[in-house]
Amino acid sequence: MSKPRVLSGIQPTNGSFHLGNYLGAVKQWVELQESHDAFYCVVDLHALTSAPDPKELRENTLVSVAQLLALGVDPEHCTLFVQSHVVAHNQLGWVMECLTGFGEASRMTQFKDKSQKVGNERIGVGVFTYPMLMAADILLYQADQVPVGEDQRQHIELTRDLATRFNSTYGKTFTLPEGFIVKEGAKIYDLQEPTAKMSKSAESLSGLIEILDTPEANAKKIKSAVTDTGREVRFDSTEKPGISNLLTIFSTLSGRSIAEIENDFVGKGYGDFKGAVAEVVVEYLRPVRTRTLELLDDPTHLNLILRTGAEKAGMVASKTLAEVYERIGLVARG
Repeated sequence: MSKPRVLSGIQPTNGSFHLGNYLGAVKQWVELQESHDAFYCVVDLHALTSAPDPKELRENTLVSVAQLLALGVDPEHCTLFVQSHVVAHNQLGWVMECLTGFGEASRMTQFKDKSQKVGNERIGVGVFTYPMLMAADILLYQADQVPVGEDQRQHIELTRDLATRFNSTYGKTFTLPEGFIVKEGAKIYDLQEPTAKMSKSAESLSGLIEILDTPEANAKKIKSAVTDTGREVRFDSTEKPGISNLLTIFSTLSGRSIAEIENDFVGKGYGDFKGAVAEVVVEYLRPVRTRTLELLDDPTHLNLILRTGAEKAGMVASKTLAEVYERIGLVARG
């Protein structure tokens, strides 16, 4: 019996991934590659919506790939590639745009939020069509499941709507993907604003645990994390969001239960607890940072992995695209 297929992508973020990226997405990728036919890509085309510096985009893409490998994404157990290396993404993206109504595209939450912030005259068309390209990313690989955060659920619903519309109009072509929503327990919050999700869009980077930061820098950030009144180390996301966030990080990285950790720190203060959290984080991330830097020092090996991944992905994507083109009446190239 064939494994269910899963597809997920991650943007080439500025420099380092942060702990929230890992625990909220990449850790799940590593687990799913053992039980699924997994396709994972660094979505550099999506990153163009923010008009990145070309040199930085190129560097960030390779750094992202290296981090994925160092965190456990294994090309022997999945297909790892860069989105722009498979041209079928752009080609199917245009088909998806032609299937999408202006009204339903306008209702996409991310577009509405960004257009309200900067105004329609300043927002790029790529932000408007972003969900159609995302639909193409998914449908190209006939994915059964798509691991996404809750904020991406609307995009999965659009993808299913477009697949259904195409199938109804032109004949059964696409698999209808299911959203595989990341469990809430993996959500990590900003160290300085423990009620806000850990994110690169935060006003300050002091609340981020970055994978490629030095051990000393991350230890300092944890020891400077915002805590709550009192001295008791216990989980209470309402009354003690700062300590609860640190408990979640400690528990997730150590594999120990929150109750067990709470028991260890009965009668001890926040200083002792933060020191212990810092030690767990530093030792967990140390080998990841070392391996990432080793991979970046060997670009030939990194490029070979990406070339192999693009070839594997391209074989699947081109098959789907050829079927789509035939169904919609485009003349095949002789």
